[in-house]
Amino acid sequence: MTDVLRRGRASLALSFFAQGATFALLVTRIPAIQDRYGVSDALLPAFLAAVPILAGVGSVTTEQLVKRIRPSVLLRWLQPVVMLALVGVGSGDQLAELGIALAAFGLAVGGLDASMNMLGVSLQRSYGRSIMLSFHAAFSLGGIVGASLAWVGAHWHLTLWVSYLPVVAVLLPVVLIGSRWYVDADPVAVLAEERSQGQSVVFKLLLPLCLVMTFAYIGDSTVSNWSAKYLKDVLGSSEQLSTVPYNVYMVTTLVGRSLGDLGVRRFGAVAVVRVGAVVAAGGFAVVAVAPGPWVGMLGFTLLGLGLCVLVPQTFAAAGRLFPGASDAAVARLNVFNYVGFLIGSPLVGALGDAWSYRWAMLVPMVLVLVTLVYARSFAPASDRYGGEHERPRTADVGRGSNGL
Repeated sequence: MTDVLRRGRASLALSFFAQGATFALLVTRIPAIQDRYGVSDALLPAFLAAVPILAGVGSVTTEQLVKRIRPSVLLRWLQPVVMLALVGVGSGDQLAELGIALAAFGLAVGGLDASMNMLGVSLQRSYGRSIMLSFHAAFSLGGIVGASLAWVGAHWHLTLWVSYLPVVAVLLPVVLIGSRWYVDADPVAVLAEERSQGQSVVFKLLLPLCLVMTFAYIGDSTVSNWSAKYLKDVLGSSEQLSTVPYNVYMVTTLVGRSLGDLGVRRFGAVAVVRVGAVVAAGGFAVVAVAPGPWVGMLGFTLLGLGLCVLVPQTFAAAGRLFPGASDAAVARLNVFNYVGFLIGSPLVGALGDAWSYRWAMLVPMVLVLVTLVYARSFAPASDRYGGEHERPRTADVGRGSNGL
């Protein structure tokens, strides 16, 4: 293990943290954004849907860009764009200004998510052991910090740009300095592996992971968009208590991801994904039958512990499945992050209005359970038909983005 890899891991974790905080600052202040720009309830869904759609475009574009530009370079310059777009969202007055800022945010965040996970996959390969969950744990920690800062801004009735600007002023120079130590995969080693395997991304083989990614984000968007309403309107909680489930979900997500890599090293990715799917499905079941808010809170706690492992392991599995074309596989897989986000909230809302919100919770439960069907896709290729433990690979020679 070299200092280059250690610095690369720390700097990438910082990038995940900063993105978690930035994203949380946007999504937790949506009501304030709506009020600032006078966005009607009818128009708001169009603005919100545009962000993940453009993010999908950004992710697909990144797949082409990384053929000519290293992922570390893309990440270094896309992260400032995302942060400045956030400040733009908080600084404008006209709907057109909001549209431009959200469009820039969406396009940049798609490339940012893709390039971050590309670097994470290549670093995990260089380490020869599971570290992917630790990056997503940093994202969860950033989300908790960002949501907390958003609460402070709302509590003190700060204008959006006053809430956003100090955070960006601190994080932006820090991530730019940290970006000096990003580590790309050795292009010579990747090219040799690609030639030896004649490998390109075959969508038919990637499809099971795409479905798992979609189902995981349907579950995640269900919690983020409907937990407060469910606790208050269905389980009869107070308005104050109804804000707690999402915070609990974020904390348990952080805990699960912080410990998840140890589970993968000990029991293998397949076993961890299976357990995560079962625990998440159990969480949805508890939420659906909960007699009161505190039992419902238990269900959302289980959801955080279960869902948290699925997305990081899906990215890692794509890298193992296509070791000679991992950047392209990650970029294509990342699109289904946004597909799940787009489907999840409207799906539960429509079922809740037409049926009942209790029964609506059973739909993401079933979808998460489908992950069990595809669990074998998470096994290393050498173990696909044997044991399920992840075997260390021969480490790629990491190369720092600053030439190290």
